[in-house]
Amino acid sequence: MVILGVDYGDVRTGLALCDRGEMLARPAGVICEPGLDKTVKEIVAFALDNGVERIVVGLPKNMDGSRGERAELCEKVARKIAGRLNATPIRVDLFDERQTTVSAIGILNEQNIRGKKRKETVDAVAATLILEAYLRRRKNEGEAER
Repeated sequence: MVILGVDYGDVRTGLALCDRGEMLARPAGVICEPGLDKTVKEIVAFALDNGVERIVVGLPKNMDGSRGERAELCEKVARKIAGRLNATPIRVDLFDERQTTVSAIGILNEQNIRGKKRKETVDAVAATLILEAYLRRRKNEGEAER
């Protein structure tokens, strides 16, 4: 199944895709549209253009597991995406993404990626980390074969 990972941000939204066999996740770009509705429209267009069968939106819970304003905003994004896709079989899931941006920055530090290139890359890397964790959970729960 082709799955799209989304790391929603006010300025940049990172995207990642996995292969049909759900083995590899890779960065797929960054959306730099201002405004939630425009960003949702771009996410949906990207999903439809790339044969996506499921979308996973990162849910940034607080470290104690509670949901703050940012998590509520990401839930709203997921609902809007699902609303635009209601005539399709594409399912939209939320997935706990605590610390993915911090991890993405660490990866970019290890690769010595700095400046403008880093800014353009960090959100797509974070989306890839979200998607990789989601794929691991699916595999561990035996859902990947369904």
